[in-house]
Amino acid sequence: MTADLIPEHLLTNAEGRAIADLLARCFRTDFGGRSFFQTRHSWRHVVRHDDAIVAHLAVQLRAVRLGDDLLTIAGIADVATDPAHRGQGHAAALLQAALSVTRTSPAGFALLFGTAKLYAAAGFRPAANPLTYLDLTGARTRALCVSEASDHLQVLALTGKPWDGTRPLDLLGGLF
Repeated sequence: MTADLIPEHLLTNAEGRAIADLLARCFRTDFGGRSFFQTRHSWRHVVRHDDAIVAHLAVQLRAVRLGDDLLTIAGIADVATDPAHRGQGHAAALLQAALSVTRTSPAGFALLFGTAKLYAAAGFRPAANPLTYLDLTGARTRALCVSEASDHLQVLALTGKPWDGTRPLDLLGGLF
């Protein structure tokens, strides 16, 4: 099993449809037939079985504010494995592939919203930062959301600089 990297600008229509179908099978959230939740990503990692995409993970490079500091982060999103192919290590392999590429990017941290055990195994730690983001549900600008913290925010430092979990985190856009 290998994880293929697909830069977003090279994603074919057929791959986009296959990813959208996979996301629809794996999430209760309505992706609206899209291969992304709210906004397009920077690149994808996929696992194929008999030429079908059976697992997917997306990465979104973006600027965020942590307190007064403007940081580049890699947002991990849309991690999905077809139910018939779960338990084979696909998500863990995709996460490791994504982190390998991310470590060569300008990102100082990887962030994700999730609670799966594979994230802790990869070194992600919960963060309780006050959070500001745009609600882009349905790929439409809805409202500015401010919360004390997210139960699902996880952070992995990609350099030696530690994450400050006390400072407000402004995603400067929607969730990823």
